[in-house]
Amino acid sequence: MKQTRLAKILATGVVCAAALGIALAQQTTTTTTTDPVTGTTTTQHTATSAAGTIVTYAPDSDYITFRTAPDVPPVRYYYTKETSVVDPEGRVVSWSAIRPDLPATVYYTTVGDRVVVRKVVLARPVVVKHEETTTTTTTRP
Repeated sequence: MKQTRLAKILATGVVCAAALGIALAQQTTTTTTTDPVTGTTTTQHTATSAAGTIVTYAPDSDYITFRTAPDVPPVRYYYTKETSVVDPEGRVVSWSAIRPDLPATVYYTTVGDRVVVRKVVLARPVVVKHEETTTTTTTRP
């Protein structure tokens, strides 16, 4: 009986920690300003961010699927020509650096019914393989 009670307490703690992680991973800033002359109110939403893992990316599509937690289904995040991909140091990298199961943070906005990514920050540095081939040609007299 004590083991069941302990298991329930631990399970509740894990669920609370996961919920807190998801809540902290998503941040949105909304700024509302009122023009003193005209009295018009303008609301500006800045990009929301979410940390998680890239599930799929295909170069010929217009979206990536992204998961914010292991127990959450992946969501489509659409990208445009203006979407940038950067490494942890902030250097711009090519889209070919994106791989499935790669941890990342996406900054996005909602446009209509689509979630549009503005920037993808990869959590791990991109490894660039550089191979050098030397060819030696010997001619005989």
